[in-house]
Amino acid sequence: MMSKMLNYIKVTKKYIRRSPYQALSAVLIMIITFFVATVLALLTYVSYSTLHYFETRPQIIAFLNAEATPDQISSLQKDLISDSRIKDLKFVSKEQALNIYKEATSDNPLLSELVSPKVFPASLEFSVTDLQLTESVFSEIGKKDAVGQVVFTASLGGSKSIKDVIDNLRNITNYIKIGGGVIVSFLLGSSLIILLVIISMRIASRREEIRILQLLGATPGFIRAPFVFEGIIYAILGSFLGWLFATLALLYISPSLVKYFGDIPILPPTTNGILQLFGAILGIEVLVALILGILGSFVAIKRYLKI
Repeated sequence: MMSKMLNYIKVTKKYIRRSPYQALSAVLIMIITFFVATVLALLTYVSYSTLHYFETRPQIIAFLNAEATPDQISSLQKDLISDSRIKDLKFVSKEQALNIYKEATSDNPLLSELVSPKVFPASLEFSVTDLQLTESVFSEIGKKDAVGQVVFTASLGGSKSIKDVIDNLRNITNYIKIGGGVIVSFLLGSSLIILLVIISMRIASRREEIRILQLLGATPGFIRAPFVFEGIIYAILGSFLGWLFATLALLYISPSLVKYFGDIPILPPTTNGILQLFGAILGIEVLVALILGILGSFVAIKRYLKI
């Protein structure tokens, strides 16, 4: 079995060397296809990571009035705890707020010395179970007597931009999924057609050789196998190189991306996590490439190789 496999590969290499430009064309279209697929897969991951970040961190901070009584604060906390739309509730006292400020201004101690805990109001920080609920919760909390001001941590323009932030995050994710799916499907279809054409040209250029092999008693499997292996080699090599180029490009720009996004974990925080992400993308792409190579080869063989 192994000797047959090696023999098929040897014949396939001979076919490829005879027409290197056709082979290069097939590999290049595969590289482009899987480069784009890798980039879109990573963009999808980044968009989901960004959305998950805003869904799981405290999006809403309710600053309490200085005149709010302990009973009012306790009642507000109980209401929030019992609200099924709210999760991860956290009370931040004036002293804790001062400590947070000191940590943020540790490089300039003078700023910390000029303020006291009285300057910072106590607050309640919490997340919502669904971003779509943020606006309604935001509005309701702002009407409570104990609350002086409500801010949305994901918004740069105040409460008016909350809906825009939510809609933009979801729209971007949907655009990447739908648009990316259409683009990748188109490229995969184009790759399949080009692969089919190239394998068909290979078969046509070797009709005389195939006829001689038949006269010598070669089995149909022996004649077909090199063409199948050729399609598989083009597809797998192209998928690996496309993935490799996209990965190298991302690793090159990742420091700038991480700096731009700040606290948002657009990539896995650990080396193992990054390796698993890129490994999963590579595994899926190689599997798709394998199917593509086999399918293109078999379609070409069925249509043009009558044995």
